[in-house]
Amino acid sequence: MAVEMLGYIEKRSPIHRLTGATKLICFLLWTIATIVTYDTRVLALLLFASLGLFYLSHISFKEVRFVLLFTLTFILLNTIAVYLFAPEQGVAIYGTRHVLVEGIGRFTVTAEQLFYLLNLILKYSAIVPIAVLFLVTTHPTEFAASLNRIGIPYKVAFAVSLALRYIPDIQRDFRIIKDAQEARGIALSDAPLRQRIRNSLNILLPLIFTSLERIEVVSNAMDLRGFGAGKKRTWYNWRPMTKADGMAITFVFLLVVISYLITFYDGSRFYNPFI
Repeated sequence: MAVEMLGYIEKRSPIHRLTGATKLICFLLWTIATIVTYDTRVLALLLFASLGLFYLSHISFKEVRFVLLFTLTFILLNTIAVYLFAPEQGVAIYGTRHVLVEGIGRFTVTAEQLFYLLNLILKYSAIVPIAVLFLVTTHPTEFAASLNRIGIPYKVAFAVSLALRYIPDIQRDFRIIKDAQEARGIALSDAPLRQRIRNSLNILLPLIFTSLERIEVVSNAMDLRGFGAGKKRTWYNWRPMTKADGMAITFVFLLVVISYLITFYDGSRFYNPFI
């Protein structure tokens, strides 16, 4: 069950030794670079770099298998939806039209559209490993302390910490309720898709009440400890930035600068191999 949880995973790696603020800054820079560019060469570079960082973190595939497979399904569905709603988007972007397969009506397969969809897949694939890496290598409390250190109010930082802590808790509660429902004879695994969807609604109500009960317990505990009474607070897991943090930020910043130079050297953020 633990391999399906998207939460902090304790490892001894260079990525884990970075502070939460460093990982947040690098993640934001990486996200901006990925969103801006449609250059296939840049997206491929970011994808291989993200896979390299993922390998450097010592996180195995089975530990994040569930979220990666779920994200892969989302990427495929999004790609299909883009084609269905805009089958000529690639033609409009690249300015040429090379028909590969004649379809029905406007649904033809062109080289430009396939290339555009490839860029969309690369765009998502380049950012997903970094997003997962950020979540599974950042301890929530240490991350909240780092946010507070860079100027974010500690109430906001603590709310972010609680949200990160709740991700594996909610997943764990979902699995426990699901197993309890299956023990009562409600089919959720070995059943037709429609029946599984209908039976999954039986999990929703207990999950909501469980989450509300946990929220009430945490809120009462925070009130009893006087949370929010002071303008500042100390953090047990606070860590100062080191040379490794500076090197990591510099590396990502240079990677982003290089990606921008490659993307906009001809004045367009779309790499066009058809001209």
